[in-house]
Amino acid sequence: MSPNPHVPARTIRVFDTTLRDGEQAPGNAMTPDQKVELALAVEATGVDTIEVGFPSSSPSDFEAIRLSAQALTTAKVATLNRAVREDINLAAEAGGIDHHIQIMATGSDVHLEHKRGLTRSEGLKEIVDSIRFARELGFTDISLAIEDASRGSDDLLRPLVEAGVEEGARTVVLADTTGCRIPPEFGAQVARVRTWIHDEIVLSVHCHQDLGLSLANSLAAIDAGADEVQGTLAGIGERAGNTPLEELAAVLLYKGEQLGVTSRIRTEKLYDAYKVLSRIIGMMTPRNKAIFGENAFATQAGIHQAGMLRNPVTYEYVEPHYFSRERGILIGRHSGRSVIRNMFDQMGLGIERELFDEVYDTYVAGRKDGTCIALNELRRIITERLQGPASPALMTELAVTA
Repeated sequence: MSPNPHVPARTIRVFDTTLRDGEQAPGNAMTPDQKVELALAVEATGVDTIEVGFPSSSPSDFEAIRLSAQALTTAKVATLNRAVREDINLAAEAGGIDHHIQIMATGSDVHLEHKRGLTRSEGLKEIVDSIRFARELGFTDISLAIEDASRGSDDLLRPLVEAGVEEGARTVVLADTTGCRIPPEFGAQVARVRTWIHDEIVLSVHCHQDLGLSLANSLAAIDAGADEVQGTLAGIGERAGNTPLEELAAVLLYKGEQLGVTSRIRTEKLYDAYKVLSRIIGMMTPRNKAIFGENAFATQAGIHQAGMLRNPVTYEYVEPHYFSRERGILIGRHSGRSVIRNMFDQMGLGIERELFDEVYDTYVAGRKDGTCIALNELRRIITERLQGPASPALMTELAVTA
């Protein structure tokens, strides 16, 4: 449903750039075979498009694009390319003319002067020539990808957008390349650009995380009329990274009706893809990351646990099963007696005062080093111990096992 029952929810397209923008960040390099493995895992999440690489950047990217174009069946392969004919030729060789080709435009005077050494008219001319050349080769799915668009003035951007669309671009991508915008600024820019193009032209956004606002800016863009969001698994990417796909998916799952939008993302497949990514690039999982973090669905605090044991809704808004995660109740020095008492009740142990005190003293009051043990693991230890011969060494054994 959408907030207005007479207006159907818009389907937001999701464009994954984990294998391109995510992979080009330091420490994230992948082989062609690894890219194909990850691309297939990402495809299973239901994303619409997967950007595999930059064909002209290296033979490895070229090969990864070639292999992925053969392997993917439901998601569209995409490439990123400079506005030069050589790059476009290479893209055609690597992925064929049916893939989604992104051609980069220079979207700010800062980049024109200090990066490219071009005038505005020269930047416009190369875009017209490149898109026209791509059309001549047979490409039909063409993006005008405007780098540093968020720092571009309207009198620079509008001629680029209008010329690109006139030449045959079916998608316009606005990139907040330096992550410099806040949601009201970026949303206002997206709304203006939306008025420059026809409804059938896809308006996409690519936001970076330098101010920690990539997701917020992407949501502001959706509210302003964007049709597509580009992002990466776990938000990996240049510098501080990109819009995290799993966080975007969570917002669309829980707030989509309020926003009047939906997507084709299968949230239960995201964690599987993340595990493939983590294994391939050797990435450690942060404790506090939303959705994928070690503690995203875990708690140690007694006041939280007391509520969650009665009903998880007390402290759990995002539900772990939607993301193939499990709820974790961890026992540590911030846990209270309630969680131990609840476990004993579930195990049918009744009062068992001596055992209760031993467990509490060991796993709550006695855990001063900040370490924890999972409730299920503690239950298993006690169950096994009770099934064996009674021993006064119970407390010592529990402590060693933990």
